[in-house]
Amino acid sequence: MSGLARFEGKVAIVTGAASGIGRAVLRRFVAEGGLVTGVDLNEAGLEESVALANAEAGAGGRASYLTGSVTEEADVKRIVETVTTRDGRLDVLANIAGVLRTIKTSETSLELFLSILKINLGGTFLFCREALPHLVKTRGNIVNTASTSAFFGHPYMAAYASSKGGVASLTRTLAWEYMREGVRVNAVAPGGIDTPLSRTVREDAREGMDFSLFAHLTPLDGLMAGPETVAGVVAMLASEDGARMTGEIVKMDGGTHN
Repeated sequence: MSGLARFEGKVAIVTGAASGIGRAVLRRFVAEGGLVTGVDLNEAGLEESVALANAEAGAGGRASYLTGSVTEEADVKRIVETVTTRDGRLDVLANIAGVLRTIKTSETSLELFLSILKINLGGTFLFCREALPHLVKTRGNIVNTASTSAFFGHPYMAAYASSKGGVASLTRTLAWEYMREGVRVNAVAPGGIDTPLSRTVREDAREGMDFSLFAHLTPLDGLMAGPETVAGVVAMLASEDGARMTGEIVKMDGGTHN
């Protein structure tokens, strides 16, 4: 952890916090002094994430969790209301929750396509919508999670890439819409990151898909990066270090798409 205290006195919500990038962001915010609520459907994973974060907490930092689905309006409303009532404010929303399914487009059902959009794009929209009135009060900010698949051809990812392209467009739209109200909205666009989500791609590769097409091993160092690398960029964007950034989609793929 960094030893910084950029989130001391700040209240944050992190979705998808039970594992992967969401867990890493939760830990980073708490290590830097934030009061952070992790959100996920996986309660066991949330409990582990919170325990790890609290063991590393910086001055004033504290992690807690609330279970719920990013696609259920009632859950999203309840979570945002609970956090803002309990902690008195909301400064940062990090939308990390998402799903990935790699499948040939000709074999993708409309039901599967729409279900992925509902989680990745619809869930991001719902949390943004509910959080924005509170973020206006604090001149806070949002960090969403796009993907390099939103901007470059990633085979077998028609639904996922479409959802992440939507997240990128939503990010830029909200940045302009709320700029005069002092709310910043940015996104990260990771390439191959070693998370439970990305491991499903490797499983598909073993079933006959060409793994090399997914470009997970980066030219920068020949490795797949860990989720803490994304958490560091999210923390920068969400802190005062990112004060001059809004509407930005930060690509971080180790040079894969240069």
